[in-house]
Amino acid sequence: MKKDIHPEYHMMTVTLADGTKFQTRSTMKGEEYASEVDSTNHPFYTGKRQFVDTAGRVEKFNRRYAKK
Repeated sequence: MKKDIHPEYHMMTVTLADGTKFQTRSTMKGEEYASEVDSTNHPFYTGKRQFVDTAGRVEKFNRRYAKK
């Protein structure tokens, strides 16, 4: 493999929506990641229909790409 072309790889703690935590390796920045939707509560896996609050995502998008 070529040197100095790959991203930094480090340990990260992932917290699922139900509070379960596990450690994995990742190239993402930061030491923790909190998941809002995962296989324990996603409608595809649970077979239930539920409303997923996307307002936070829309607000984040608007803040990031708002005309200045």
